Amino acid sequence: MLSISQRIAEELSVAEKQVIAAVGLLDEGSTVPFISRYRKEVTGGLDDAQLRLLEERLRYLRELDERRISILKTIDEQEKLTPELKASIMQADTKNRLEDLYLPYKQKRRTKAQIAREAGLQPLANSLFENPDLQPEVEAEKFLDADKSVTDIKTALDGARQILMEQFAEEADLLQTLREYLWGQGVIESRVITGKEAEGAKFSDYFEYEEAVQKIPSHRALALFRGRNESILQMNLKAPDEDELDTHPCESMIAHYFNLENKGRAADKWLQDTVRWAWKIKIFSHLDVELKMKLKEAAEEEAIKVFASNLNDLLLAAPAGPKATLGLDPGLRTGVKVAVVNETGKMVDYATIYPHAPKKQWDQAIAILAALCKKHNVALISIGNGTASRETDKLAKELISKYPELKMTSLVVSEAGASVYSASELASKEFPDLDVSIRGAVSIARRLQDPLAELVKIEPKAIGVGQYQHDVSQVKLARQLDTVIEDCVNAVGVDINMASVPLLTQVSGLSQAMAENIVQFRDENGAFKNRKQLLNVPRLGPKAFEQSAGFLRISKGENPLDASAVHPETYPLVEKIVAQSGKSINAIIGDTSFLKKLSANDYVDEKFGLPTVKDVLSEMEKPGRDPRPEFKTAEFKEGVEEIKDLSVDMVLEGVVTNVTNFGAFIDIGVHQDGLVHISALSNTFIKDPREVVKAGDVVKVKVMEVDVQRKRIALTMRLEDESRDQVKDMKRDKKQPQKQKQQKQQKQSAGNVGNSAMADALSQAFKR
Repeated sequence: MLSISQRIAEELSVAEKQVIAAVGLLDEGSTVPFISRYRKEVTGGLDDAQLRLLEERLRYLRELDERRISILKTIDEQEKLTPELKASIMQADTKNRLEDLYLPYKQKRRTKAQIAREAGLQPLANSLFENPDLQPEVEAEKFLDADKSVTDIKTALDGARQILMEQFAEEADLLQTLREYLWGQGVIESRVITGKEAEGAKFSDYFEYEEAVQKIPSHRALALFRGRNESILQMNLKAPDEDELDTHPCESMIAHYFNLENKGRAADKWLQDTVRWAWKIKIFSHLDVELKMKLKEAAEEEAIKVFASNLNDLLLAAPAGPKATLGLDPGLRTGVKVAVVNETGKMVDYATIYPHAPKKQWDQAIAILAALCKKHNVALISIGNGTASRETDKLAKELISKYPELKMTSLVVSEAGASVYSASELASKEFPDLDVSIRGAVSIARRLQDPLAELVKIEPKAIGVGQYQHDVSQVKLARQLDTVIEDCVNAVGVDINMASVPLLTQVSGLSQAMAENIVQFRDENGAFKNRKQLLNVPRLGPKAFEQSAGFLRISKGENPLDASAVHPETYPLVEKIVAQSGKSINAIIGDTSFLKKLSANDYVDEKFGLPTVKDVLSEMEKPGRDPRPEFKTAEFKEGVEEIKDLSVDMVLEGVVTNVTNFGAFIDIGVHQDGLVHISALSNTFIKDPREVVKAGDVVKVKVMEVDVQRKRIALTMRLEDESRDQVKDMKRDKKQPQKQKQQKQQKQSAGNVGNSAMADALSQAFKR
């Protein structure tokens, strides 16, 4: 049997020593971001994706081994652990296989088979199974025993059948064969429950539906399960063509496995019936639940992957930067909530304006906003994309045009999750005396300045970039999203003198308590001047410092390296480079031409390997570089504010809000995202929409179809595509000449018929 490290090494196609090293670091409490960036020599350069997979498989295989030990102990205590069984259990490489092997020895409630055994019917079952020439009724008569409640032949044979059914259903190799067959060849069939057609109209695509179980994409599978859970759909797992066959394929497989053939012998029919009942009552019910669960788990895994990918793109969206920002949370009757935050994200002013119906205080609203913008030198206006966002965007545009000297830019941003943050404990602590709605405006302003820093404060599921997020395992979803947030935060780095507690909590090695202590220390002692001060923070020891220091930045601190991703443990390496150069550290940092002339091999020693030296030199070239893209915005089309304003063939600019397996949703400024189907994303074939777009991208799209009633907008990124109306017109135009030709031929034919008839009539007249 392979060890855990050997199995993971094979799966990752890496050396076992790399896995052993990574496992050792993880067990010591090192985080994936720390290991992937600062322990490349130790792991042989395993990247964060490999380490995440390694971490996941390590968890699974350790759980598997724990279960294996428990099962071996239980069977051994029953004194039924044979060398062959032990070998099979030791070689089991999945939890399903392990549980199949354990099934006959598992403590279970008193079954009908167990009652039959207690009544002494095991020999009857054995004799009929081993010798089908025996007459079942004759053999059964030998086992009648009123004291054991076996009073007639039927009772005896039913008991023997229950014993064999249980034996068939607990045969591990057979179960695996049937499982693989159904998973590979089976189909899922769904039908609407009678009388639920109107109530379940949104599931109409699945009222008469059938598809190979392995080919069902994630979003369809989750829709099926939701329809079943809402009692709209019946969902059945079937073997292919089973309704057209006299014998179910799986029944034939069971009979073949036990060498049971219907040769017309006395017990053959009884045994075939036993096989059929074993399949229907015991085996299928077990596999049906298991395989549907497997389908659901596979769909969940894909949906979680989609959510994680979208969240990653959203968190790593381009930040507008440290500029004073006006946040507008749009509203009609309740007014537009206004908040001003300074360059560091601190709220410095707020107000409520009523530019829209019913009050329509347009000019007064512009005056108030202008005063706030002048007072606080506002450079950016961030507008939430909820109700009245387009009207509020128009207000901001007029404000900018009236006061060009302020040089302001306005943008509409997603306000998903802002209300969740507003009502959170965190927001209550930060703004205890502020109205919830104003807190939302603060969040809208901050997420334009730095999406990552603001969105980490919000429950990821509230951000709205998931696919069937409420239908998946919430534990698995939370675990995956937590790793995404951790990876994003540590990829960018965190300014320790500006970061909030939620942001610091995501830094490698820091707990929430440590993050709270850092903020408290900062409040009491002023800004951190160097990374060493972290060791003075209560409960932040050497291990936490090791894990976190490289990801924490101190701009304008005592040591310029503290503003970079160079880890304090490698400062001696930089000092060595500085000493040999004869220059100051400030002169070297950022001097690309000088640093590129250096040979990394010249600085390799027992303490610092080649990967570390290369990373340090690279970081010194562009210290503290932000991996996020450059900030840019979409320009929504003037006059297109609602779905009814759209028209076919209109070309618009929009922002990708969500990417799914079947396409991308685009915000084009009409309060309803449009869908670009995967087939309309590119002129070339793509398997995954993420090959072309990601959340936050600014794209140009063309309107292909608008369904105002159902609020559906079909878009394409292939701008040369012709709309469905055009296609219909073209088809009609192509058919028109053909139709005209047919009509002409029909007239000619009719004329010919008439002429022929007249000629015949004249001929007859002349003959007369």
